[in-house]
Amino acid sequence: MLSSLHTALAYAIFGVCYLVFAIGRFPGLKIGRPGAAIVGATLMVALGILAPQEALHYIDFPTLVLLFSMMLIVASLHLAGFFDWIAHLVVTKLKPRHLLPTVIFTSGILSAFLVNDIVCLAMVPLVLAATKRMNLKPLPYLLAVATAANIGSVATITGNPQNILIGSTSGISYVKFMCALGPVAVIGLFIDWAVIHYMRVKWGGAAVPAETLDPAHPINRKHLLKPAIILAAVLAGFLLDIPPALAAASGAAVLLISRMQNPRNVYEKIDWGLLIFFIGLFIIVGGAEKAGLDRYLLDIAKHLNLHRPEIFTVAIALLSNVISNVPAVMLARPWVAGFAHPETGWLFLAMASTLAGNLTITGSVANIIVIEQARKEEKIGFFDYLRVGLPVTLLTLLVGVMWLKMTG
Repeated sequence: MLSSLHTALAYAIFGVCYLVFAIGRFPGLKIGRPGAAIVGATLMVALGILAPQEALHYIDFPTLVLLFSMMLIVASLHLAGFFDWIAHLVVTKLKPRHLLPTVIFTSGILSAFLVNDIVCLAMVPLVLAATKRMNLKPLPYLLAVATAANIGSVATITGNPQNILIGSTSGISYVKFMCALGPVAVIGLFIDWAVIHYMRVKWGGAAVPAETLDPAHPINRKHLLKPAIILAAVLAGFLLDIPPALAAASGAAVLLISRMQNPRNVYEKIDWGLLIFFIGLFIIVGGAEKAGLDRYLLDIAKHLNLHRPEIFTVAIALLSNVISNVPAVMLARPWVAGFAHPETGWLFLAMASTLAGNLTITGSVANIIVIEQARKEEKIGFFDYLRVGLPVTLLTLLVGVMWLKMTG
């Protein structure tokens, strides 16, 4: 048991770190979310709240291995030109009326199996180029990339970081997870298409001068063949119920054995800040749980009836937009115990934390990537995004709740 002083310190560290997670950085200092996670984790150990071995115990290594391995695989595909080739192929061989659904379903399907942030990085430049050629206003198509990437990523364990965490913690198999939430993603993409199509008509079509689209960059098939085969093998491993961390790590290890690709180029594409953020977050939440946070959260859950799927979904959606989805998932783990069937609770947590990312610009990293990449050619304001994000989020969350209640 911790002393009163150590308990107070644990809660103070936890509270300050989560404040930084909510607002993005520590007031007056250039300490962002990864930095706050490092400082908070260090203080948890240095102040004696957690012993070093205890801190290691709280780190979920399968989650880190799966996340890192998928980053390696996706980075190799990116360097080989896979995303540029796919995006250019599907976006530029179309008539204007086919562009919106193609952007939505391409972004959604790719995000279901690969990290959605990378999909957004690849799609935005091609969407901007295609809308110029077709003399279309780019705003609806950029919003389509962001919202569809979030919706598509709900379908599988490897779609986004919070699903990777949930998959590792819950023990739900890849296939079972996909069967439970894949239909929500598919229906959600159609909803996204309908909402953006309606808003596109209201905004109008032509807005910029037409330009000639540059031809696709030549693809080095030798470079592309190996990562494509390994990706297919890793996905097959997931479907065959091989532990996701093992399947992904095996594929990443084989990819690093290469005479053509310098591993340093791959490492440069890794989001090291996200990995550090995860490690620090595990330790911070572990210290707070040792101080009794889990019992306190369970009391809140009972008081607010969070075992009811509808209330739980609303709480997670709001929490995810306040402190970001990964910290929200870490915080909400004790609430899953309030469900009659914890597996259903994990699925609701994955669904709500992911689909809530479409509510506002800051709801997910994918949104921010799209907005920052497009800034020079198309500025997307808070309310521009909200007019699409709000109805898409509400409708997809409603579908998610109804589907999981019907099948759970």
